[in-house]
Amino acid sequence: MNMEAKNLRDLTIEELNEKHRQYKEELFNLRFQNAIGQLQNTGRIKAVKKTIARVLTVVREKQMAGEQSAGRR
Repeated sequence: MNMEAKNLRDLTIEELNEKHRQYKEELFNLRFQNAIGQLQNTGRIKAVKKTIARVLTVVREKQMAGEQSAGRR
């Protein structure tokens, strides 16, 4: 399941960190399956990597927004 950035932005940083952990685990499993020749859909690896990048991008955006709001006080 690919998550779009707009859906990810509705989550908290803790939820995003959990999503990141889940996708990293899925990526590990996909790579393992690929290594032993059981993976049918190799394109899924690329999709999961892109989703991980989206999650990390949204986490960073939220961190930057938090730093900016803390700096304005």
